[in-house]
Formats: sequence, structure tokens, C-alpha cells
Amino acid sequence: MRRIAIAITGASGSIYAANCINKLLAIKGQWEELSVVMTENAKEVWKTELNNDSWKDLPVKFYSTTDFSAPFASGSGRYETMIIIPCSMGTLGRIASGVSNDLITRAADVVLKERRKLICVVRETPYSLIHIRNMESITLAGGIICPATPSFYSQPKTIDEVANTVVDRVLDLAGFDIKSFRWGK
Repeated sequence: MRRIAIAITGASGSIYAANCINKLLAIKGQWEELSVVMTENAKEVWKTELNNDSWKDLPVKFYSTTDFSAPFASGSGRYETMIIIPCSMGTLGRIASGVSNDLITRAADVVLKERRKLICVVRETPYSLIHIRNMESITLAGGIICPATPSFYSQPKTIDEVANTVVDRVLDLAGFDIKSFRWGK
């Protein structure tokens, strides 16, 4: 059984975080522990984009961005995967630079140093050269950059279906067995 940390930053794309957590809850048999850390900016963006504060009702353990006693702040916590969804460019830059000034950046640093799976779902457009270099640094350190770029092969009809093309890809990258559109099948 796996331990998963989800980080939600203040970048636009709260729908990705909400759908990712809900999809993980639907496959509870594939993980042992699901922990979430959410920035204050992320809470404001969630309210703005989703018009609710439904994160409060999710049946997962939430940690403050200042709680360095969270189990995923240490390699001994044995969290296999961290998904930052959405991942702001500020968070990405701090991770790329090795700045561990909050629980999100500390946990990402831990995941990288332990050679575990870090998936950063970046949500920005266009990219500056600084963004590209930060993505390169994280990729070279073993992280996965998964831009929140939806696909349309499955002919999505709703905003949720469009968002889920990204979420399904993220969960595939994390190694979960999910049902989703598969090219050529």
C-alpha cells in the first residue's frame, strides 16, 4: 500500500486538485494514506474558481504549510509519491532552487532526495525562460513535470471531463490503476 502527499498551491486550476483527490478517494484500495497540504492562496483560488470551500469536507488528513512535523516532511515517513496540483511557478522555482521554506517545498525536497516520485502539475502560460530552466532542474533531479494541458482524444463534453484528461494522466504517472481513455483501444 502506498502513501501519497498532495500539495495544492495558489495557481489557477483548483478543478485539477479537486478531481485528483476525488479520483484517489474512489480508488482507496490502492493506497494506505492520503495527506494534503494546501496554501492559503490555494484556498482563495478554490473559492473563486469552484465557488465553494468543499476542500473542508474531503475525508483526508490536511496539514498546514508550516507543519514540519507532518510525516511526509521526512524521508522516514516513506511517502512514495507527491503530486503538486496545481503547481505555481513560485513553488516550482523554490523547489528547483532547493529552498525549503514551507511544508510543500520541504516535502518536495524530501521526495527528490529519496529518489521517489514527484509530479508537478504546472499551470502557467506562456512559460518564461526562468520557468523552463526550473522545469529542467526538477526534471534532472528526478521529478516529473506534467503541464496541465488537457487532451481531446476522448472527446470530452464537460469541463470536468476536460480536467480529468489531465488528472487521469497524473494518476497514470503516479502508477495507479485507473480507467481512462487509452489511445488505440
